Amino acid sequence: MPLDRSHALQRPAKAPADSTRAIHHGESFAEGTGTVMPPIYATSTFAHGNSEGFDYTRSGNPNFRILEGVLASVEHCEHATVFGSGVSAITAIASGLRQGDLVLCEENLYGCTVRLFEQVFAKFGVRTQWVDFTAPSAVDAIATSQPAMVWLESPTNPLLKVIDLRAVCAAAKAANVPVVVDNTFATALVQRPLELGATLSLTSTTKYINGHSDALGGAVCTDDSSWHQKMVFAQKALGLQPSPFDCWLITRGIKTLPLRLKQQMANAATLADHLANHPRVSWVRYPHRSDHPQQDVALQQMRGGGAIVTIGINASRDQAYAVCKALRWFTMAESLGGVESLICHPATMTHAAVAAEVKQKLGISDGLIRLSVGCEDVSDLINDLDQALNQLR
Repeated sequence: MPLDRSHALQRPAKAPADSTRAIHHGESFAEGTGTVMPPIYATSTFAHGNSEGFDYTRSGNPNFRILEGVLASVEHCEHATVFGSGVSAITAIASGLRQGDLVLCEENLYGCTVRLFEQVFAKFGVRTQWVDFTAPSAVDAIATSQPAMVWLESPTNPLLKVIDLRAVCAAAKAANVPVVVDNTFATALVQRPLELGATLSLTSTTKYINGHSDALGGAVCTDDSSWHQKMVFAQKALGLQPSPFDCWLITRGIKTLPLRLKQQMANAATLADHLANHPRVSWVRYPHRSDHPQQDVALQQMRGGGAIVTIGINASRDQAYAVCKALRWFTMAESLGGVESLICHPATMTHAAVAAEVKQKLGISDGLIRLSVGCEDVSDLINDLDQALNQLR
């Protein structure tokens, strides 16, 4: 019998709101102590025959289960499985593919996802086809190409393209093709891919879920019990498990996600409007702005515009670097989603592994800059960006 790892919190007659779901973690495996926060179960192994079924932390730990329960509740789904990073979660899903399988991928994916498909999974015979899923004809590729899987991001990294998830998932369902959606940029508070028809909702919990830039993690959520069992198997068999301490940190971090994300999105929307009128900025991408190419879709499937703003400046690589380095309140760094604001030069950072001709085709230029907007006072962020951009000549 497969191990039952369904950890969604039991829901009362009136389902709790998302902010309540994020705070209350359910089981702690320490009920007798009265502890409000669960302890850190820093153990590699467990006494055989214990009542909770734990044996070895690679195949399960109380901190994993606690976090999985919260994530499943916030995602409004049946199953969540946690991993050591977002890349580990991607690897877990891809481990279900076979030699010769074709994966239809959105052409603008996170650079490490591209690297995994092209430089790792390809060695095992997994094929990829890159598709612009914002194009009206994109859904036709699902029927004609007969893929084993469709892999999406929405919004995408770093161009913030918004894909009509309901339309793509409907076409995939008609062809009996599973759909994976990387929901890292949105989180379940802004967008729920499973409710829009996706099979798997993937997120790097390192980012917004944790929110403090001090832990690594990933998660896969689903309502499909067979896929859930595949994820549990991959976590154990491939050694993709997180650490109990990171799970504890992320369980703590998610409690403030609704508060943090509300402030971050408000700041991001204000910054996007300000930068759109800045003489040194050529263009701005923010999903809920009227000038976003897929604003209509974003308004339908996203409860907010998110907290990432991407801009284009007419500048060389060195000039773009100089802007990033001239900031006080934005740190030039990889990652995103923390309470502190970060700035990134995707062409040489997150998407450095993507071929130059592909970056050129997609529009990931030397003048493209990605902002992860934090919780600081927005006037400080505006003044900081203005002084850095005004240094451009």
